[in-house]
Amino acid sequence: MKQRSSGTGAACAAFVLLLAASSAAWAQSYPTKPVRIVVPFAPGGAVDTVGRMVGQKLSEAWKQPVLVENRPGAGGIIAADMVAKSPPDGHTMLLATVALAVTPSVYRRLPYDPMKDLVPVTQVTAHPLVLTANPKLSASSLRELIAAAKSKPGSISYGSTGVGTSTQLLMEWLNIVAGINTVHVPYKGDAPQSAALLSGEVQLGLKAAIGIVSHIKNGRLRALGVTGHKRSALLPDVPTLAEAGLAGFDSGSWMGVFAPAGVPKEIVSQFQGEMAKVIRLPDITSRLAAQGFDPIGNMPQEFAARFQADHATYARIVKEARIPLQQ
Repeated sequence: MKQRSSGTGAACAAFVLLLAASSAAWAQSYPTKPVRIVVPFAPGGAVDTVGRMVGQKLSEAWKQPVLVENRPGAGGIIAADMVAKSPPDGHTMLLATVALAVTPSVYRRLPYDPMKDLVPVTQVTAHPLVLTANPKLSASSLRELIAAAKSKPGSISYGSTGVGTSTQLLMEWLNIVAGINTVHVPYKGDAPQSAALLSGEVQLGLKAAIGIVSHIKNGRLRALGVTGHKRSALLPDVPTLAEAGLAGFDSGSWMGVFAPAGVPKEIVSQFQGEMAKVIRLPDITSRLAAQGFDPIGNMPQEFAARFQADHATYARIVKEARIPLQQ
């Protein structure tokens, strides 16, 4: 009996070693065909630009085509669903934004579970959003904004890129933390929101720095603070919201790569390692900096922790702000 048990144990050990060797060999040969990076937005935007920028470098490193495929619509749900249901071989990846952490809390149902059907690979970039005011609003600082909002509750409005988007949720978080009541006005996308802010149709908005730096410099808009844990390199004189008085308000935006659940860990590790190298190349770093993005390239477990933390934060905001669930 002992000999039989020993033989069985040896066979199991050999099988495990065979699987490990097979997995390692698979990772070493990855990619074996063109890699698709699925982008949840139309061509020409920031995420598309970053995807094509890093895709070209990955293609050069791997000697395989790396293609950006645009699947816009439904707040990123279409693209995420496509990747979640793709073969888990590492040849279809999703380049998502913080919206992926938001959607589970604002939609009644999704065709996929982002916490189970997608695997965080690496955070590619981080960037703060800028709390921006139209000059018609007399406030020139966060403190003055809060005072004005408290003196006349409901008299100040903010624009967002739609109900349940991160720009709305962060503004509602600001309302909660600051103890004020600014009125939400949703728009169908960034362009109409920007136009409304510039015209004074709404007084406030959260914007990516790259899109408003010129308007701030020429006086058409005023920057009151940035949402991240550090100041934006594009607007070094603008304090973070925490510095300006909202302690604990630290939530910037990001782009990150996700894979379908079931992708071998070796391939996830290889993709993360190569992406980390690419975004630290001098020409890529300078191009990212010009758009207000910080390169990250962290490990999968670090990105997973950030993703889960953001998911929890936005779920709490939706509940506390009583934001209606979307269909």
